[in-house]
Amino acid sequence: MRRNIIIAVLFFTGITLYAQTGSMDRILRSIEQNNKELQANEHLTEARKLTDKTDNNLPDPAVSYSYTYGSPQELGKSGELTVTQGFDFPTAYSSRNKLNKLKAETLDKQYAATRRDILLRAKELCLDLILLNQESNLLSERLKNAETLAQVYEKRLQTGDANILETNKIKMELMKVQAEVVTNEATREAKLQELIAMNDNQPLTFTETTYMPVEELADFAQLKQEVLASDLNLQSLESESLAARKQITVEKSGWLPKLEIGYRRNTGIGEQFNGFIVGGSLPLFNNKNKVKASKAQSLYTDLQKESAEQQVEATLLALYSEAVKVRNTMKAYDLQLLNTNAELLKKALDSRQISMTEYFTEIENSFQTRMDYMQLENRYQKVIGQIFKNRL
Repeated sequence: MRRNIIIAVLFFTGITLYAQTGSMDRILRSIEQNNKELQANEHLTEARKLTDKTDNNLPDPAVSYSYTYGSPQELGKSGELTVTQGFDFPTAYSSRNKLNKLKAETLDKQYAATRRDILLRAKELCLDLILLNQESNLLSERLKNAETLAQVYEKRLQTGDANILETNKIKMELMKVQAEVVTNEATREAKLQELIAMNDNQPLTFTETTYMPVEELADFAQLKQEVLASDLNLQSLESESLAARKQITVEKSGWLPKLEIGYRRNTGIGEQFNGFIVGGSLPLFNNKNKVKASKAQSLYTDLQKESAEQQVEATLLALYSEAVKVRNTMKAYDLQLLNTNAELLKKALDSRQISMTEYFTEIENSFQTRMDYMQLENRYQKVIGQIFKNRL
């Protein structure tokens, strides 16, 4: 029998956790599909890829026709038709094609980073809503407690068993809690509307009050290795660095001659000539300083990547330290005591073991401590979410 109860508890717990996971995951997937900013970025990425590809196209062919006539008329008339096609040295197209692939990879990583940031913002809104839902439940408990006390002391006042100061103190507490309930509801509505706006104003609901368990943090060295390897901004900068180096090769190929081939047809009195055109141009001036510029750009990109790596590591260290401190602080809380203290204080007040002043002082501390724990738990969830944001 006991074994069946344990299995049932685990089963329903699993259903609850699945529902919570599905709810947040459902919202994130919906935002990923409907978010206008993300859709716009996707089209911009595709446009930039196509623009880069056009840089590797052949130039347009050139067609010209000239007509001449002599004076006096006996000299006759003549015409000339030319059709030419210019192109770069063949190896230049291969270099630019490789460059475009690296640029496309950079654009894909930048899009992935934008997607990650949008989903992280949506996730943090969900976490805020969980905290607000928890606070709403706590405020409902406080409101119910204040309303009960108000009714009891109103009757006691009428029978002379309580004084007006105690009764007014309870009424003040009731008004305070009612105001906090209104503020909480307004904040919850604002957060939900912000989430809905990210979903292209399509309706969403989110009523969860508990967080999903998060994995224990590994040691910092192991965590740093994972984060540096998975960070999308760093991956984007790595692709950009490779593209900048390939750009140097492309600019060097600009010193190769440009070629031109074509067809020519000449017509005159009783005669015509057909032939081919072969030519080229030497880049003596057009490519000047382009290699130097591309080398400077490559150096800039490498330094930017190194700076970003240092920033990611510094941010990770700060988040890791904060997560450890918050987790240790949370462990110092006696949750069982927090959850039963309000009831114990109410019994003590009813039995006249403590005064009304003592009761309100202690109950306020009790509710505030529970609120502090909720905020710590929320902060811990957010810090862990920021550490593992590239998993979204």
